Amino acid sequence: MSNTTSVLIVDDDRELAQMLTEYLTAEGFVATVAHDGSTALNKLATNKYELVILDVMLPSLNGFDVLRNLRQTLSVPVIMLTAHGTDVDRIVGLELGADDYLAKPFNPRELVARIRAVLRRCSSRDSTSGSPAPPVSVGQLRLDPATFGVTLEGKQIRLTGTEFRVLEMLMRTPGQVQSRDLLTERVLGRKLTPYDRSIDTHVSNLRRKLGLGVPGLPEIRSIRGTGYVLTAQGEEPV
Repeated sequence: MSNTTSVLIVDDDRELAQMLTEYLTAEGFVATVAHDGSTALNKLATNKYELVILDVMLPSLNGFDVLRNLRQTLSVPVIMLTAHGTDVDRIVGLELGADDYLAKPFNPRELVARIRAVLRRCSSRDSTSGSPAPPVSVGQLRLDPATFGVTLEGKQIRLTGTEFRVLEMLMRTPGQVQSRDLLTERVLGRKLTPYDRSIDTHVSNLRRKLGLGVPGLPEIRSIRGTGYVLTAQGEEPV
């Protein structure tokens, strides 16, 4: 990522928004602020941002409403800010298409680390060669990092950046079980902690969007106590 990475901060707490703006600017980001959901959607409709930091508790149009609206047309990465201890908010945010979440109060350094991790995993470029990774197919399911495209039986499927990375990791190791720990580290950029169901929610979203598991299509299976595996129809995991 470059030092001109643009971030939209959506939070009605003006003091916090100002603090985050100053902190992110010092870290090399270009930060813009919206204090309510309607303003945020207007800015997203007229400007290009590389990441959105979105508070759940907003006046009139809350964070979930904003996320639901923007996901109709945009795949921009979103980090939700949730009230401390509200697991329901985190799960709902992920189900609606958030890429990650952070509970308030938080250390700004952790937010920057989350931002950089999300931007890294949403990039379609191979960091070692500088060229796109090759496309991969499993049955009628095809994923192309160069275009950030996923098709199933020729039909385009819209995924968030995090969903894309989860699917890519499973598709590049078909028939092999990937642990929740490894998926969390590789895709979310952090260690798996107790009660963290983020990966499970992203997998659930993939199943819903792709409709996998019907006759003739690949399937994402849950391996109890271990993780997930993508198999072609009729294949058994190893």
